[in-house]
Amino acid sequence: MSLHDLAVMGARAGALLVARGESLAVVDGATGGLISAGLLAMPGASAFYRGGGIIYTLKGRRIVLGHEPGSLRGLTSATQDYALAQAALIRTRYDADWGLAETGAAGPGRHPLGVASGTSAVAVVGPNGLQAAIGVDTGSEDRLENMQAFALAALGLLVETLSGR
Repeated sequence: MSLHDLAVMGARAGALLVARGESLAVVDGATGGLISAGLLAMPGASAFYRGGGIIYTLKGRRIVLGHEPGSLRGLTSATQDYALAQAALIRTRYDADWGLAETGAAGPGRHPLGVASGTSAVAVVGPNGLQAAIGVDTGSEDRLENMQAFALAALGLLVETLSGR
């Protein structure tokens, strides 16, 4: 897998968003910006991409998502519920039609909260209460491969959701 693979999937998502006249905001977590990179590789991405951020700390999360202190209490990193909450918050923060979020542990070794390497959750939240989330488990300690796998899963979920599958 390469940035080219992410760009191909990002272009599919971008074309669907442009055809619908809709916008997107993204929260990259363990992907380190690869979701956004896959989308922004498409020429003309400004037609659908509103912005986003990389969340890697609690302080960063508050800054990027602009949420009230304590509003995410009880949610655990790398879970579908947490990814859905982040997708909803980034969608609101950027006044976008869609929010896309990834949260996980790329590795190697255990995440500070005990999440196993190769574990991620991705979510999409859109208009009319539409939402989808999946878990990703690569079973790998390879940081770069996990980052790419998580990003590809996120873009794939976005394409599936936009396609109505």
